[in-house]
Amino acid sequence: MKRYGQIACVALLAAACGGSKTQPSPGTIAPPNTIVFTAQLSAANEVPPITNAEANARGDVTITFNLTRDSAGAITSGTATFLYNLTNFPGATTLTLSHIHNGPSGVAAGVFISTGQSAASGIATAANGAVSGVTFSNVAMTAAQAQAVVDNPAGHYCNVHSQLNGGGVCRGQLVRQ
Repeated sequence: MKRYGQIACVALLAAACGGSKTQPSPGTIAPPNTIVFTAQLSAANEVPPITNAEANARGDVTITFNLTRDSAGAITSGTATFLYNLTNFPGATTLTLSHIHNGPSGVAAGVFISTGQSAASGIATAANGAVSGVTFSNVAMTAAQAQAVVDNPAGHYCNVHSQLNGGGVCRGQLVRQ
C-alpha cells in the first residue's frame, strides 16, 4: 500500500510540473493570418484559349492574403497583395485589368476579387513584351470572399486582361502554398 502511495505522489508531481508528454490538440493551433497563393498564367488557359498575337502570353502571380480573425479563428476581414511577372506579349502591350474569378478550370466566371486596376490605369509591357514585379497592394475583400478562396483555391482563378483581349489574355487556377 505504501508503494502505491509513492507512485501516486510521483505521478501527481510529474503532472503538476509539466511532466506530461501529450501534444496540444490540432484544434488549439491558431489558423494563419497570412496565406499565400500562386498561379501559373497562360493564354492557353483562357476560355476559349487565345489564338491571336497574344497567344504566347504567360507569367505567374503570387497573391498574399493578410487576414484578420476573431478569437474563434473565423476570418473577419482581409486584404490581398498581387505580384505579377508576365512575358511573351507583343511589345508595348497594355494590360488593362486583373483579378480573381470564382470558377474552376475550363469555366469562365464573373469577377470575384478585383485588384482595382482599370483600363485608365493600364500597365504597358516593355518593348520585349515583359513586365516584372507589378504589384497591387491592400486590395480589399470581404470575409466571405477570403474564406471562399481559402476553402477552395482550385475553384478560383486569376487572370489578366489586355486591350486586344478584353475578356482575358492569360489565366491560371490558384494553388495554396
